[in-house]
Amino acid sequence: MSLPKLLAECLELPVLGSPLFIVSGPELAIAQCKAGVIGSFPALNARPPQALDQWLTRIEGELAEYKARNPGKRVAPYAVNQICHASNDGLMRDMEVCVKHKAPIIITSLRPPSEIVEAAHSYGGLVFHDVINVRHARKAAEQGVDGLILVCAGAGGHAGTLSPFALVREVKQWFKGTILLSGAIADGWGIASALALGADLAYMGTRFIATAEANADPRYKQALADHAAQDIVYTNLFTGVHGNYLGPSIVAAGLDPSNLPAADKSRMNFGSGGNMKAKAWRDIWGAGQGIGQINDAPPVAELIDRLKSEFASAQGEFLRRARN
Repeated sequence: MSLPKLLAECLELPVLGSPLFIVSGPELAIAQCKAGVIGSFPALNARPPQALDQWLTRIEGELAEYKARNPGKRVAPYAVNQICHASNDGLMRDMEVCVKHKAPIIITSLRPPSEIVEAAHSYGGLVFHDVINVRHARKAAEQGVDGLILVCAGAGGHAGTLSPFALVREVKQWFKGTILLSGAIADGWGIASALALGADLAYMGTRFIATAEANADPRYKQALADHAAQDIVYTNLFTGVHGNYLGPSIVAAGLDPSNLPAADKSRMNFGSGGNMKAKAWRDIWGAGQGIGQINDAPPVAELIDRLKSEFASAQGEFLRRARN
């Protein structure tokens, strides 16, 4: 296990709620942190640009107040996701705001730029970078990141195709930092399984879309409860990067999920829908293969209590089987 000191004693569950484009905002992140799991959001969600400073001020203020009122509670730190892509011309501006606030954790996506790592480390912050294969993992490690988010088969949104049994075990051979595992983790049994495989934290996204605090269309939340793994479609059509999406939302956009063309990358921008009227993630909804375990959209605190109970049951079952 390689859990940073920052996280060692402040988590109720070894979970980072992954940043969800459009869906994650201060309400969701605050609720996650208060419940003892790391809450996060993409910096791109804070618009207009000056809103990021306001969001971080609000998050820090509410968490500090909650800690003061509840000294015995474990309150997790928050994380800000920075999309390191040529189309994100506000990257360094947003990072300056994160440095000002000393954001505890920075999650980098697509490219692990050394300047982001250097900026976060200047005040003692952590950088976790998401990757889908060993080649990308090695490049990120060379940049000095503190943790690797292994986005495996079945993860919602942009995801890889490797089994966690392959990617986690291979990366563990040489990477000594924190390992987070993403891919169809939607209940406490999945969290326990991630740790049993060698990860330090479970990286959960889709399950948090179906919560009261998530900024998601109610139809989106209901669709997650109504469908299962067989309804997930893996395609690069909508952003130029392969990802997992909810099939019924593709149908609603007038497309056939079983007969989608490949993306014309020359006409795509990250997070856009190219020249289509339907856009990811507004109209084409990202979702992971773990949606078969989603049946409702409770408040985050209630969900975390449920996950804790499932996690304890799973650990007890693992121990019982090991003894036998």
